[in-house]
Amino acid sequence: MTDLSDLREEYEFLDADDRYRLLIDLGKTLEPMPDALKTEATLVRGCSAAVWVHPTVRDDGALHFLADSNAAITKGIIALVLLTVQDQAPSDISAADIEGALAPFDLKNQLSSNRTQGIPNMIALIRDTAARYG
Repeated sequence: MTDLSDLREEYEFLDADDRYRLLIDLGKTLEPMPDALKTEATLVRGCSAAVWVHPTVRDDGALHFLADSNAAITKGIIALVLLTVQDQAPSDISAADIEGALAPFDLKNQLSSNRTQGIPNMIALIRDTAARYG
C-alpha cells in the first residue's frame, strides 16, 4: 500500500472521475481476503455494499486488517481507511484521529451518501477491535 500523505497530494490534483479511479486502484492493492473470512462476524453493518474487515495480530502485537468489498469504490474507501491504521499497535489505533486523517479527501462531498454512509461504521469496527486487543 501507498503512504497516506503521498496519496492525499495526488488526490488533491485530480478531477472527480480520476478520484474515483484512484480509489478503485487503491482497492485493488488490498491484500486478498480469503472467502472463508467473509462471514456475518466480519461484515461491517450499515454499508450499502458488503464490506468485510478481519483483524489479525502480528507477532509484535500490531493489528493487521484484511478487508474486502463487493463494490470497487467501497473497496477503495476501506483501503483508504486502513491506510490510517494498518500494522499499528492497538493503543496507537485507539488514539488515532482517523476522521482527521481522512478529512482532506472530503469523501462526503466527493462521493454519494450511499458510498460514504458506512465509513463511520468501518471506523467504529476498527476502533472496537483495537480496544479489544489493547
